[in-house]
Amino acid sequence: MRSPPDGYTLLLMLTPNAVNATLFDKLNFNFIRDIAPVAGVGRDPNILMVHPSVPATSVADFIAYAKANPGRITMASSGNGTGPHIAGELFKMMTGVDLLHIPYRGAGLAINDLVGGQVQTMFATSSSAIGYVQDGRLRALAVTTATRSDVLPETPTVGEVVPGYEASTWYGLGAPRNTPPEVINRLNGDVNAILAEPQMKARLAALASAPLILSPAELGQLIADETEKWGKVVKAAGIKAN
Repeated sequence: MRSPPDGYTLLLMLTPNAVNATLFDKLNFNFIRDIAPVAGVGRDPNILMVHPSVPATSVADFIAYAKANPGRITMASSGNGTGPHIAGELFKMMTGVDLLHIPYRGAGLAINDLVGGQVQTMFATSSSAIGYVQDGRLRALAVTTATRSDVLPETPTVGEVVPGYEASTWYGLGAPRNTPPEVINRLNGDVNAILAEPQMKARLAALASAPLILSPAELGQLIADETEKWGKVVKAAGIKAN
């Protein structure tokens, strides 16, 4: 934020930056005011996964099972206010199910207990979860992006059963707020050109991610929309930072 606004110091921004605006009562910066959006990088789905012991093979099955067992289905996350947590809380709000949130100190610990059957479900990030789905140790019910993932093309989206549901991890680049527009525009063009290259698309796909090609204005709108969206979830669910 206090770096020279010359385009040589950039911030890798992601969904938690938008969440933190509401999650934390006091921050010494205003993310939207102090950081100029430069370019998108990628968007990753979360994966709604269950332990194989859970008798559900679809989102509809899972909703019915959860409603038949209110407060008894444990939902792991990598911590209060993290992507997996807020994705789960949005799901709870939109479906009316009562899942018992179990926060961990990191995704690795949460997924280990999910594999071991100590917890039953998790909205895990794709990069941390895809291997467990592909080797059959965990069952993927859905991805949380608005469209299906190329890595799991047969896996439906949550939104196919819960209209309007979307929860993903997006990445972008930001600069100090007084960075000249001509510098931001040049960086945006260069980043977008790289994201369009087949090698970059393939590398992102291997990480279960998709290129996020946006103008600075479009990225700014995404940040504003996400800040508002997740602010409502944080407040409605009463989420507090660890």
